[in-house]
Amino acid sequence: MSFYCDDDTIDVIPMAFLYIFRGKGGLPLIDFSNICGLGSGRKFAGSDLTDCSFLESDIRKCQAKGKIVTISLGGATSEVGFSSEAQAEAFGQLLWDMFLGGKGSIRPLGNVALDGIDLDIEKGSSAHYAAMVNKIRSLAKGASKRYYITAAPQCPFPDVYISSALNNAFFDAVYVQFYNNYCGTAMSEFNFDTWDKWARTQSPNRNIKVYLGAPGSSKAAGNGYVDIQTLSRIAKDAQDRYPSFGGVMLWDADVAYMNNRYDRAIKDTLTGGAPRPNPPPDSANSGPTNTPETVQVEPSLPELKLPDDFKDPRKTARVKRPSFTLGLRNEAAASPAPAERARTSRSFRF
Repeated sequence: MSFYCDDDTIDVIPMAFLYIFRGKGGLPLIDFSNICGLGSGRKFAGSDLTDCSFLESDIRKCQAKGKIVTISLGGATSEVGFSSEAQAEAFGQLLWDMFLGGKGSIRPLGNVALDGIDLDIEKGSSAHYAAMVNKIRSLAKGASKRYYITAAPQCPFPDVYISSALNNAFFDAVYVQFYNNYCGTAMSEFNFDTWDKWARTQSPNRNIKVYLGAPGSSKAAGNGYVDIQTLSRIAKDAQDRYPSFGGVMLWDADVAYMNNRYDRAIKDTLTGGAPRPNPPPDSANSGPTNTPETVQVEPSLPELKLPDDFKDPRKTARVKRPSFTLGLRNEAAASPAPAERARTSRSFRF
């Protein structure tokens, strides 16, 4: 993984995915494709949770270079969700103990503390995610490092699975997937403006950053990929027009790298051709977090009205489980696309 941290192009790496919340023995399951997952490595006793602690050194190398490394929850083949607030809070505690600042006896990635979590929720109930986020925020209060919580909603607003959490908990950034949908950058109903308005007027964190999510190559999505010239134009326009614009998220690191360094090209566009260090999402200070433990916000934006015969693409397969994802700072995409198909991915390479 540290291979992708060797230059200043990439700033945020969400490791995907923790895709089952409650597996054998009550423990979650992680699958990082051919790097570490169900078919590889030692399992923790009484569970199917794989010991991926060999990744600790790579994670530390990335963090030492100023990269934010988080773990992404969900994906299209996930088994996720909560039946109560108590269950959600307990899972927040488990995540803290396993991957963040806790001292649990089970640490799938070793003793390194990741920098936060990312929610790519695409199945199950939307209920109680705010309780989980607020629990983690409570645990992180006064910590010696800052912890980030992000989400990767689909572009249709509001997102079916995560909108309730976004309106009732403090998030640092949203990596909106502007592809595989009618509102993607390649479509006439591209709606970054809607997400920008939500960020500035409705989000509990009025300084939340909105990232423009794009496929890293034509192999990374069913539709919505655009060439670098088009992506550069759309990204630069979003950077100039929308106060909440935070950058570009690419799915995923491997395909972007192999696509003539698509990642570096878009970073150069948004930094004037000279990549420079950027602060992480909403990072006015890099010390201990000082965010509210709980928040309650009444929705203020109208729900998008669609034709009666519109077939919601979120009902079909979207993100495949095995892979790492990539968060890029200060970057974004547009061009015609066919009907949605499942988004594919490649394995993250060392």
